Amino acid sequence: MQISRSLLSNPALKAATVLAVSALALTACTNASETGTGGAATPSGSAAASFDPSTVQKDDALAAMLPEAIKTKGTLTVGSDTSYAPAEFLGTDGQTAVGYDVDIAKAIGAALGLKVQVQTAEFTGILPALGPKYDLGISSFTINPERLAAVNMVSYYKAGTGWAVQKGNPKKVSLDDLCGKSVGVQTGTIQEDPDLSGRNKKCLAEGKQPINIVTLKTQTDITTRLVNGSIDAMAADSPIIGYALTQTGGQLEKLGEVYDAAPQGIAVAKSDKALADVIQKTVTKLMEDGSYKKILEGWGAADGAITTSEVNPAVSS
Repeated sequence: MQISRSLLSNPALKAATVLAVSALALTACTNASETGTGGAATPSGSAAASFDPSTVQKDDALAAMLPEAIKTKGTLTVGSDTSYAPAEFLGTDGQTAVGYDVDIAKAIGAALGLKVQVQTAEFTGILPALGPKYDLGISSFTINPERLAAVNMVSYYKAGTGWAVQKGNPKKVSLDDLCGKSVGVQTGTIQEDPDLSGRNKKCLAEGKQPINIVTLKTQTDITTRLVNGSIDAMAADSPIIGYALTQTGGQLEKLGEVYDAAPQGIAVAKSDKALADVIQKTVTKLMEDGSYKKILEGWGAADGAITTSEVNPAVSS
């Protein structure tokens, strides 16, 4: 985001925090960047039973550690790209954010005695808006060195890259040779770059046809394209691929095995380490009282659970 939804590697990110965050909004050059749904919307499925944040008791000690501005406001404003089921997506009313990331945000708010407002945002626009617009970014962000140079990240989950094709793999897609195939990915994810961009360079170096990399702003549009056959395959975070398989009426199937598992993080403005520390302590509390596990199990996402939350954990890539 990418593995999971990591944004693009860019040397400018290391120059300065402001430049870094701005660079995170940029997208990579691809062989085919397209917009629109290209067909009937793919069913997102009904939301799982929502976690009840009232079951989480307020922790007065943690609440006392909050920055004064958030105490005064009384609300945590969360930026999230709500097109990435089952992590974060819009429910059946088309307006209410649901998913395990949304429930984790609500549980954090309950533990801190705060209201939680989850705002739908484009994935690439969340990190640059941390501080002025959003207190937190909770949107399946993979923790990587580029992000750590730009924002604080609190680890809370782990995911890898998964792939899907149409049922029966009619286009004969193989992960060993994607040259000449049309592959859909969400804009700004590590599936786009470096995964597919690296595979494409190999195709070109070997004198083969390039990969037609189709980048769209929302994962739901990518899934729709695969269902209607306008792309040959798609890559995304492993829980997102798994959920898509269950929600598309048997029209898709998994391709290959999940690879490159890595931690995901809750993003906080680089200038607000104090808030990041409170969020880490709160996530730890939710792990200890069982709320964290209950949320993930409710969405069938428990395979990505971690046992220890850290602020800015060391990662290699």
